[in-house]
Amino acid sequence: PSPSSFRPNGASEAALRCEVEELKRKDLALDQEIAQLLSEGYSLEELEKHISLLHEYNEIKDAGQMLLGKLAVIRGVTTKQLYPEYDLELSD
Repeated sequence: PSPSSFRPNGASEAALRCEVEELKRKDLALDQEIAQLLSEGYSLEELEKHISLLHEYNEIKDAGQMLLGKLAVIRGVTTKQLYPEYDLELSD
């Protein structure tokens, strides 16, 4: 659960009902998105594999950013200044 989902003891029942309804709407929207992807020929296994690969990519990217940051500190420059040296785009 996200920190915003925790309510103090005095949280109103109406506010909690609104939150439940919002979560139901989000659940329905996600179900519809999954149904659309399945109708376009994607399989659940393929979608799960894609998500797994995205997680792996993000972990590798985070490690690369950390290394660039450490190298920037050693050289006394900003990380941004290292991008051209390694042929990286700022959007990378």
